[in-house]
Amino acid sequence: MYIEQAYKGLVDSWRYIVGILAIFIVWQALGPIPLVAAVAMKEGGMSALMKSDMGLMSELVGSNTFLFLMLITFVFALIAIFLVVKYLHKQSIKSLTTSRSKVDWKRVAFSFLLWASISVIFVFVDIYFSPENYEYNFQLVPFITLAIISIALIPLQTSMEEYLMRGYMMQGLGIITKNRWFPLVFTSLLFGLMHIMNPEVDKLGYGILVFYIGTGFFLGIITLMDEGLELAIGFHAANNLTAALLVTADWTAFSVDSLYRDISEPVLGWDMLVPVFVVFPVLLLIFSKKYDWTNWKEKLAGKVLSQEEFLKLEN
Repeated sequence: MYIEQAYKGLVDSWRYIVGILAIFIVWQALGPIPLVAAVAMKEGGMSALMKSDMGLMSELVGSNTFLFLMLITFVFALIAIFLVVKYLHKQSIKSLTTSRSKVDWKRVAFSFLLWASISVIFVFVDIYFSPENYEYNFQLVPFITLAIISIALIPLQTSMEEYLMRGYMMQGLGIITKNRWFPLVFTSLLFGLMHIMNPEVDKLGYGILVFYIGTGFFLGIITLMDEGLELAIGFHAANNLTAALLVTADWTAFSVDSLYRDISEPVLGWDMLVPVFVVFPVLLLIFSKKYDWTNWKEKLAGKVLSQEEFLKLEN
């Protein structure tokens, strides 16, 4: 009963409204201050900021510096989430994370290693069959710098998104609406739409949102079925970490000093849709077999217990 874990704190609707506002103010207004300041001090920086041109900002301050400052905004937001949960809701971080007696780090590791392995295989298979689309981009010092920044901060960035979407918002919406399907649908759509400003959307068109929304549904499903965030946290970290380290392109959100550079003309093709309609269902099957998931309909679309019902079961 993951959503019902919110009952271990204060669940007044106004607290969630205030909490969301506080988190977004920190994330979108206070967190970006170091990045904005660094860009503004460069010649042409104000113009890049006014245009919200991430490519130009990255060029002005350097790709690794830009990545570091961009990821720092998520660290501020993650801290804000924890503070809101602890002090506004009087809820533990453990109950925001999982319905288990303690956080299952083996689940995080399994999900991370599984998706990281699949992602690496996909990348190198594509490089093997389409070498003309890739340029070897390895430079020792920039790559080591990228690796240090990525390993240290990308898991925090992805964890922030999971704690916000599949954690805080899913629990809050579930408590308010008293059902499971609405928070699943709402957070999945919102997760996808929040990527609408990514450079990939400008290059590939709105069709790429199918991938982002589909990923949101996948992460929401594994959270509800597994009664915790562990699998989603591991998957999301693996996805973004391998994306940053292995392949970059001038038109992606992570245009950095990766191992390879994709020099092909960006086209929305099957490779963007296969994960959503083929790979993710296979992963759901693997997770369901490993963790003995049952009662899918109830867990994904059933009702959320009232606080009285939950506390009675807990006691």
